[in-house]
Amino acid sequence: MMTNEDKPICIYLVDDDIDDQEIFSSALSEIEIPVELFVFSNAMELLDSLSQLNLNPNKPDAIFLDLYMPKMDGEECLVNIRKNIDFEDIPVLIYSTEYDLDRIEKLFSLGANRYLRKADSYSSLVEALIKTVASIKRNALGSAAVINIIV
Repeated sequence: MMTNEDKPICIYLVDDDIDDQEIFSSALSEIEIPVELFVFSNAMELLDSLSQLNLNPNKPDAIFLDLYMPKMDGEECLVNIRKNIDFEDIPVLIYSTEYDLDRIEKLFSLGANRYLRKADSYSSLVEALIKTVASIKRNALGSAAVINIIV
């Protein structure tokens, strides 16, 4: 019988860059915590999937949201997610190369729970994901945090 401890963490990744999707997925597969990853190429795909969660009760445990995407950027998507009370308990992590503290503060004020800077190296990404996923598993929403690991 699978307990909550054994249940994989369900992560949604929204990123329009296929290379970034593959690197993220590969790095995530190297962490010890079991994870189930669903990848979306844009914010509209994510919002469509979230709107259908009443048909599928498996809400994500966390959403990693790229900041710069066509059609709808990560900030707009974050605002749309936070407009829906059904999703207020889902941690949203902004995942971006940008590191502007004023912008990060604004994203936190809009409802982001964490900010993960895209790593410069694969090993840095693995390390950041180990810490981030463990943090999500321990305390889903937690306090706002910036994760910027440089190796």
